[in-house]
Amino acid sequence: MKKIIFPILAAVLLLIGCKKANELTKFDISYETTVVIPSATNINLPFDISTPDIETNHQSKFEINRTSKDRIESIELSKLKLTVKTPDGNDFSFLKSIEIYIDGDNLSEEKIAWKDPVPNSTGTSITLDVSGTDLKPYILNENFNLRVRSVTDEVITADHEIEIKSTFTVDAKIL
Repeated sequence: MKKIIFPILAAVLLLIGCKKANELTKFDISYETTVVIPSATNINLPFDISTPDIETNHQSKFEINRTSKDRIESIELSKLKLTVKTPDGNDFSFLKSIEIYIDGDNLSEEKIAWKDPVPNSTGTSITLDVSGTDLKPYILNENFNLRVRSVTDEVITADHEIEIKSTFTVDAKIL
């Protein structure tokens, strides 16, 4: 009986240790950009707004975390948060739905985040649902851009500057 318990216990401890070691190889990198939703946007019709190119600076971000691009296993969007910066006192109640797409040089566009429907009680910040897709090729590019596709359910009388904060979880190889 003792001969069976020891190997089982050793296997369980090894499995727990590997999971903890795998978590140590993960780190987050963040990017910020802004878009402006123009006033007098059509109601109940989708419209698109693209961000300027966002530099990835992936080499320096990987060096800070003591890894390199050839050791990266996957990169997933873990959080995407939108915040109304201007005009003061406004919130996201004007939105019916929103989708965010990522695009890069020689890469196809990919839907990475969304909220449909956007609750009317949403305040000045909203966290979108994320796809969980491996976005390694986009982040390993020199830059990427985001396209915001939204539908409003009310007329807005002033331009709305929206800050987009994205957090990507990078999983690197141990050895």
